[in-house]
Amino acid sequence: MKNTNINNRREFLKMGALAGLGFISSNIVKADESKSINSFRQDLYIQGSKRVLGSGKHQLEVSPIGLGCMGMSYHRSFVPDRQMSINLIRKAAELGLNLFDTAEAYGPMINEELVGEAMEPIRKEILIATKFGFVDGMPSKGLDSRPETIKRVVDQSLKRLRTDYIDLLYQHRVDPNVPMEDVAGTVKELIQAGKVRNFGLSEASVDNIRKAHTVQQVTALQSEYSLFTRQPEKTVIPVCEELGIGFVSYSPLSRGLITGYINERTKYIPSNDNRAALPRYQKDAIIANWPLIDILKEFGDHRGLTVAQVALAWLLAQKQFIVPIPGTTKWAHLQENFDSAAYQFKSDELKQLTTELDKIKIVGERAVGQQAQQINN
Repeated sequence: MKNTNINNRREFLKMGALAGLGFISSNIVKADESKSINSFRQDLYIQGSKRVLGSGKHQLEVSPIGLGCMGMSYHRSFVPDRQMSINLIRKAAELGLNLFDTAEAYGPMINEELVGEAMEPIRKEILIATKFGFVDGMPSKGLDSRPETIKRVVDQSLKRLRTDYIDLLYQHRVDPNVPMEDVAGTVKELIQAGKVRNFGLSEASVDNIRKAHTVQQVTALQSEYSLFTRQPEKTVIPVCEELGIGFVSYSPLSRGLITGYINERTKYIPSNDNRAALPRYQKDAIIANWPLIDILKEFGDHRGLTVAQVALAWLLAQKQFIVPIPGTTKWAHLQENFDSAAYQFKSDELKQLTTELDKIKIVGERAVGQQAQQINN
C-alpha cells in the first residue's frame, strides 16, 4: 500500500506540472473525447517519459531531462540553503527525473555529500552519475587519471554518496598523460568489482571515445551542448550515434545565459563562479548574442513556452539519445525544465526555427586558458 501511495503521488505531481504550464495542446497529443482527463494526462506524460543512454548490457533508461546538481554547491556565485537543495533534489525525483549529476570536483567533494544525503532514502529509484579526473578533485591543480587515483577516488565518492555503487562514472576530462586504454581498463575492473555499473567520458575527442569503447563499452558522453555551443553536432554526436553511445548535454542553457535570467548587468562572485572569467559571459558578448534569445522568445510566446523550454525542447528534438541535464536551485525552474520534454515540434516548425537560429553567429569563446586546454582531448 505504501508503494502504491508513493507512485500515485508521483504521477499526480508529474501530471499536475505538465497541465499547469498549458502543455495540453494540439502539438503534443489529441485526446480522444471518450477518454477521461486523467487518462489523457497519463498519455501526455508517457509520450516523452524516457530515453536510453548506451546500448546492450550497458544501457541506462533515463528521464528525458536530468538534473545537474553542481550549482547547488559550486560555481554559481551563491550557495543555497543546504536543506532547500536536498528538498529540491527529492522533489525532482518525485516529479519524474531519475538522472542526477555530480562530481568529485564540485566543491570539491561537497556536492557529492549533498547529493548523497538527498538520495539516500530513494537510492534504488534513481541513477547517480559522478566523475573523476583532477588532482585532489581540483581542476586548477591539473589532471590525474592514473589507475590508482581512479580507484581511490571511486572509494571516496562511494562514501560521500552513501552508496555501494555508482550508476555512471565519467572521466571528467581526458588526461593526456594516461593512455585511454588504461583508464577504460581501470573502470572495467571497477565494474567487475560491482562498484561501478557504467562508464562515461566527458569532453573527450572522437579518437579517445573510440579507444575507450574498444576496452569498456561507453554508455554516455557528456559534453557542453546548447544553442550557444553546437560544435558537438559535427564532431562527437555522429560517433555516439555510430557506436550506440548516449549523449548527455551539460550547460544546455549555457549556464543560464540562454534563459535571459542573466544579462549584461549580472554581477558574478569570481571566488565561486567560473562565468566571471569566460568570454561569452562578458557584457559585450551577451548583448551581441541576445538576438538568439529573441528568436526563442518569439517562438515560445506563440506556443505557451518559455525561452528555456524552447531551447531544451530543441535539443531533445535533435536525437533520441540526447539527454540535457540543466542545473537549477529553484523549484519553479525545475518544473519548467522538466516540462520542456512534453513539447513535440512539428517538422516544418522545427526546420524553420533551426534555420533562423543558424543565422546567428555566436560571439565569445566558451572557455579559455586551462579550462580550454582540458576539453576536446
